[in-house]
Amino acid sequence: MSLSAVIITRNEAARLPACLASLSFADEVVVLDNASTDGTPGIARALGARVTESPEWPGFGPQKNRAVALAGGDWILSIDADERVTPALQASIVAAMARGGFDAWEMNRRSSYCGQYINHSGWYPDRIVRLFRRGSARFSDDLVHETLRAGGPVGRLEGDLLHESFDDFESVLDKANRYSTAGALALHQRGVKGSLGKAVSHGLWAFIRTYVLRRGFLDGRLGLALAVSNAEGTYYRYLKLWLLQRKDATRP
Repeated sequence: MSLSAVIITRNEAARLPACLASLSFADEVVVLDNASTDGTPGIARALGARVTESPEWPGFGPQKNRAVALAGGDWILSIDADERVTPALQASIVAAMARGGFDAWEMNRRSSYCGQYINHSGWYPDRIVRLFRRGSARFSDDLVHETLRAGGPVGRLEGDLLHESFDDFESVLDKANRYSTAGALALHQRGVKGSLGKAVSHGLWAFIRTYVLRRGFLDGRLGLALAVSNAEGTYYRYLKLWLLQRKDATRP
């Protein structure tokens, strides 16, 4: 059974080499790049990946489905450029494909925040479906926070997928801005109503959920920083939704 690893990229020159190095066991690596300006496509090709370049951006879910369609393997492993397959997870993936039993498999993802791997805060174990037999699953069409939806029962793999999500606080702020904009647009398209009060209340609830209910306090000082970041991102999303609606209301 052959395995295709698929990655969508945009300006991932710094992080892609480590990702590709962790995929040496795959039969092919497919990279779908969107308008990178830092040489990402050339780096991917030099490291053995098959690269397709696409200038338009349809959103995370549709883009990942397009990447899957480019793959030729019997099994698909969808991975992001800032993720790494550990040796334990690699062994589990190889065994699962040989053993069968499920057409889709989930794994634990361990994410870092400003240099520290987070063990609580709702971040771990972050169970995500990423390995599936061709044709047995597809990504949702969400513009952001897409999910892989399997058509049947899902097995669970051993080992962690490492996620180098935020190297520094600048990347935290950048992602909060980009994702809150995309999230507001998605809510707006679904007809969800926003308000300043909703922005504040949803942001406060995000903090309580992360720091208290999901025991973010056990992650120390960076657990507190993460809870505040989550609250800010949620606040920005609903604030931007409210401002979109105000803009629509003033149009003739």
